Amino acid sequence: MLVLLAGSPGTGKSYLLNLLKTRFPDLFALTPDEIKECYAESLGFDSLAEKAQIEKQYVWPFYYQALGLYMSLGKRLVVSEYPFSEKQKPLLTFLAQSYGYECLTIRLTASFETLWERRHLRDRADDRHLSFIMERYHYGDVLEDRQAATNHITKEAFRQIITDRRYDDFQLGALIEVNVEDYEQVDYRPLIERIAEQLNDLN
Repeated sequence: MLVLLAGSPGTGKSYLLNLLKTRFPDLFALTPDEIKECYAESLGFDSLAEKAQIEKQYVWPFYYQALGLYMSLGKRLVVSEYPFSEKQKPLLTFLAQSYGYECLTIRLTASFETLWERRHLRDRADDRHLSFIMERYHYGDVLEDRQAATNHITKEAFRQIITDRRYDDFQLGALIEVNVEDYEQVDYRPLIERIAEQLNDLN
C-alpha cells in the first residue's frame, strides 16, 4: 500500500508520519524534503536558480527511483509526505500501477491564516534546515539570527503558491481528509487503525 500524506506546508505531515512509524515500525518512509537536504549538503548552491536545477536534476529522479525500488521489493507499507500537487501525480500513478500498489491519500487541511502562522514560525525555528530559507547554502553554513535569512517567503507569495499548486485538491486513490486547524483537537487514532485494517485486508 502507498500512503501519501498531502496538504499545504504547515499541516503537520511530518508529525503524522512519525505517528505512523511508531504504529508500523516496518514501513518504508521517503520524503522529498529529506532528499533536498542531502543534496544541499553534498552539492550546495549559490543561487535559487542553481538550487532549482539541483532539485530537477538530482532530487526528483532520486525520489522516484528510490520509491520504485522499494515498491519492486514489495514493501508492505510505503509512506511519503510532501505538499503534493498535480506535478507529482503522473509518476506516482505510474509507479503505483506498475507495482500493483493500492493508494491512499491523507490530505491535511487548515485555514490560510493558520498555515501562514505555522510557516512563519517554522522558517524561523533553530532546527529549520538553512537550505530552505537561504538564497545560497553550503554544508557547514551557520545563521544565528534566522530572521536574517535571505529567502524568507512573504505572506502573499505563500498564498499564491497554495492557490497555484492546489494542494487541497490533490488525490491519488482513496481519500481521507483531516482538518488540522487545531492540533489539540485532532484524533489520529481512527485514521491509523483504518490503515491497519486496509493492510490486513491486503494480506
